[in-house]
Amino acid sequence: MEYELPMSASLSVSWLTVDLNTAQKTPVRAENLSNTDLILECQAGFKPNRTAFAELVRRYQSHVDRLLYHLAPDWQDRADLAQEVWIRVYRNIKRLHEPNKFRGWLSRIITNLFYDELRKRKRHRRPLSLDAPYKINGDEIDWDIASDDPGPSDNLSTREFYAQLQTAIADLPEAFRTTIVLREIEGLSYEEIAEMTGASLGTVKSRIARARQRLQAQLQPYINS
Repeated sequence: MEYELPMSASLSVSWLTVDLNTAQKTPVRAENLSNTDLILECQAGFKPNRTAFAELVRRYQSHVDRLLYHLAPDWQDRADLAQEVWIRVYRNIKRLHEPNKFRGWLSRIITNLFYDELRKRKRHRRPLSLDAPYKINGDEIDWDIASDDPGPSDNLSTREFYAQLQTAIADLPEAFRTTIVLREIEGLSYEEIAEMTGASLGTVKSRIARARQRLQAQLQPYINS
């Protein structure tokens, strides 16, 4: 007697590991769909169409990798976290009511996963990368980490500046650091950050302003030198 699995059978995502590796290399038929139509295609059936979902992975994998890097630059298991991000997307994509806001929704999943892992590990990290320019009161600070090779700019004041910068960033509360990443690295609007983090618009603006003031206060002696 032929037996069919019930619709409530647990969802298997074991194929995702393969698709994560192949989706970025081989374009699929869904490549001609707009981002919004691609999301709708993934939401159409009982579970996401594999071809459409693989194309979704291909389009947004770099975003996942980049945000995880900025949140947890010294974590060695970011690839595993990226895998978990896509599993969560696969399981919950039908809950996304506004497909045109997929990128923000995806960033929220990444951020939530980061905090979940942070709580599990019970230790603090420096989630803000130092490899992107940062602006304080309109003045851009180039905080690219210096090369290991000695050069004209490799002097005591430069080393002191970067050491102080890392300390200042590490001292920021986690909520401030995450908000700065989303604003300065991801380029999200205040409204998008508020929606993503569940904080009010006023809270988001306050966190960013206070983080900038704190960094400026700690780095001012090095900026003026």
